[in-house]
Amino acid sequence: MSKEILHATVKGEGFPLLILHGYFGMSDNWKTLGNKFSEDFEVHLIDQRNHGRSFHEDEFNYEVLVEDLHRYILHHNLQEVYLLGHSMGGKTVMQFAVNYPDLVKKLIVVDISPRQYQPHHNAILAGLNSIDFKVENSRSKVDKKLANLVPDLGVRQFLLKNVYWVEKGKLAFRFNLESLTINNPEVGAALPLFTVFDKETLFLKGEKSNYITEDEEAIIEAHFPSSKIATIKNSGHWLHAENPKQFYSEVCAFLN
Repeated sequence: MSKEILHATVKGEGFPLLILHGYFGMSDNWKTLGNKFSEDFEVHLIDQRNHGRSFHEDEFNYEVLVEDLHRYILHHNLQEVYLLGHSMGGKTVMQFAVNYPDLVKKLIVVDISPRQYQPHHNAILAGLNSIDFKVENSRSKVDKKLANLVPDLGVRQFLLKNVYWVEKGKLAFRFNLESLTINNPEVGAALPLFTVFDKETLFLKGEKSNYITEDEEAIIEAHFPSSKIATIKNSGHWLHAENPKQFYSEVCAFLN
């Protein structure tokens, strides 16, 4: 178990709103919305372990991600928080809320449900693992190589945000690719049976996304009896980036 504290960018004043990114993501993905939320809240944009600028560890599952978040909250002397998590981050905040309900005032889960999801990032992982930075020594070369296995430009652009210069002439990924590859099956893990968080919870789903369907409504209700589900129009799984205006207004209406 790591004793390190997660890296985060903190902005604004007011009640703390902690935002957790998804798989292969980082806190920077939330910079634009984070700035907007910081007009009303003390916003913490957090990098989860093995992502962004946070520490790298071999161990990677929701148990340790929750303990990382708990350590972060204690370290910053936060008594009670609003929690918002997208995709993998949504899984982390759901698990955190059932483990530590006293620390969570309200919960927002973005385009993920408590159910088990089959591993479905194989092509992305294969593409990332095919990169040899000695050969692919520029961002454009990395993009070209990735395109063989990841044809979607939007997904590639999202992944390329993780490519950075370690030193002059040497690129690397910010995420811990080895651990994420080995532990890929952990990312879709279900919330444990019979766990309940009974405070107000908002689930936001993308209109064109299939992560939350009508089939999931019963399982959401079972774990989160005080929840509601809202749909973000004209958006897929990256609803906060695809329709930030509606996303922002739904979150603010729920928190205020």
